Amino acid sequence: MVTVTETRGATSAPAPRIPADPTRRRRFGTRREGLTGWLFMTPFAVLFVLVFLVPIIVSIRSSFFAQVPAGDGLYGGGELVDTFVGLENFVTAATNGAFWTGMGRVVLYAALQIPVMILLALGLALLLDSFIVRRPTLFRLSFFLPYAVPGIIAAMMWLYLYTPEVSPFLPFLPEGTDFMAPGTILFSMANMTTWTYTGYNMLIFLSALQAVPRDLYEAARLDGASGFQISMRIKVPLVRGAALLAVLLSIIGTIQLFNEPVVLQAANSWMGKDFTPMMLTYNTMMGEISPSGSGPASAYSLLMALIAGVLAIVYALLQRRKGDA
Repeated sequence: MVTVTETRGATSAPAPRIPADPTRRRRFGTRREGLTGWLFMTPFAVLFVLVFLVPIIVSIRSSFFAQVPAGDGLYGGGELVDTFVGLENFVTAATNGAFWTGMGRVVLYAALQIPVMILLALGLALLLDSFIVRRPTLFRLSFFLPYAVPGIIAAMMWLYLYTPEVSPFLPFLPEGTDFMAPGTILFSMANMTTWTYTGYNMLIFLSALQAVPRDLYEAARLDGASGFQISMRIKVPLVRGAALLAVLLSIIGTIQLFNEPVVLQAANSWMGKDFTPMMLTYNTMMGEISPSGSGPASAYSLLMALIAGVLAIVYALLQRRKGDA
């Protein structure tokens, strides 16, 4: 009887629990977090592929083809078919004098417009980050509002202001003032772009300024620094990264200058269809400039992208070298 009882007690004793492997649990948690991250990134990845990578691939492929007559028509013409031409479109684009003339215009335009816009944006950001402005939200919205106006609408509005017959302020300016003359039209377009994008760049600078710890400002005030000295010696050096981003975006955008010259060209036929590289590319695609078609237009666009990339890299390297010095 005793033996049976002891046997039952030994049999009914719970088995010892084996502790879980912490390394395995950690690996499972890391894998689960990674999967969650990929799931959240999937919508962006799909849109990125559809609206960015696919058009680039299609443009690269199209640049190696040209539409030529099939030769089976009554007089040797026939239907246009895509024919592989190799680097012929790139040679045509690189040797087109109109393309380089337009590129020279936009480079001069950038040299005139970008410094003025960046300095204005930085000044507005410093003003909103100071204690002078009591309602910064209202002013921030007011400065940013021009960027919310569609580019083509803004260009049409400025065309109205520049046209002597309907402009509300030209009659009050000296006689003979013409904002659309060949010698002043680049300045007029620069004014249009500056009005549109100053508020956008101001937000870039303001975001960088608001990320700076306020303790630095308090320490500077305790040391006797004035508000102007704090802005020039603390705030401005700390927003160099934001300035680099703003200038790089401006360089890329300037190479693609399109809305302003297209609208002004509608009232100034002397500008032609190839005033800027982007206008040349568009009108080549639309068949208004020969050789036309998607092949030559793609070659122009890829050459523009290459030039914009080179200019952006050169500027970034110069800024880095200046910072290291």
